[in-house]
Amino acid sequence: MDNFYDLFMVSPLLLVVLFFVAVLAGFIDSIAGGGGLLTIPALMAAGMSPANALATNKLQACGGSLSSSLYFIRRKVVNLAEQKLNILMTFIGSMSGALLVQHVQADILRQILPILVIFIGLYFLLMPKLGEEDRQRRLYGLPFALIAGGCVGFYDGFFGPAAGSFYALAFVTLCGYN
Repeated sequence: MDNFYDLFMVSPLLLVVLFFVAVLAGFIDSIAGGGGLLTIPALMAAGMSPANALATNKLQACGGSLSSSLYFIRRKVVNLAEQKLNILMTFIGSMSGALLVQHVQADILRQILPILVIFIGLYFLLMPKLGEEDRQRRLYGLPFALIAGGCVGFYDGFFGPAAGSFYALAFVTLCGYN
C-alpha cells in the first residue's frame, strides 16, 4: 500500500477491520493516549510501509492533540505564554525525529517498530500512578524545555504513540505538577 492507487485495491473486509481498529484506537486515545500502539501495527499488517503508517498515525493524532491543547488552554490550566520555550523545543525535537525517520530504511523500521510498541505497551501497564502526591519542582526554563520538549518531541516525531503520557510524566516528575 505504498502507492496511492493501492488504496483502491484493498479488500472491503480489510477496510472494515482497519475502521474498527481506528475507532478502538480513538477511544483509547481519548482516555489514556497511546492509540497509535494499535493503529501502527494494523496499518503495517495491511501492507503499508512503516514510514507511511507512522505518517498516517501522526495525521490522525494531530486532531486529538489539538483538541486537548485547546481544552486546557481555554480552561486556563496551561498558560500559553509560559510554554513558548517548551513549544519551540518540542517543535525542533519533533521535526528532527520526523526527518530522521524518513532516512531510516524500511526494513530497519519494520524491526524497530514492534520493539517500540512492546516497550511502550509495557510502560502503560506498569506506569506508576502519577500526580497523587505533591512533588518539588526540579527544573525550570531551558533545561526543562530541552528534556521535555526536545526529547519527547523527538520521540513524538520519530514514533509518536503515548507522547502525551511522556509529557505528563515530565511535568509531574520534573515540574512538580500533580
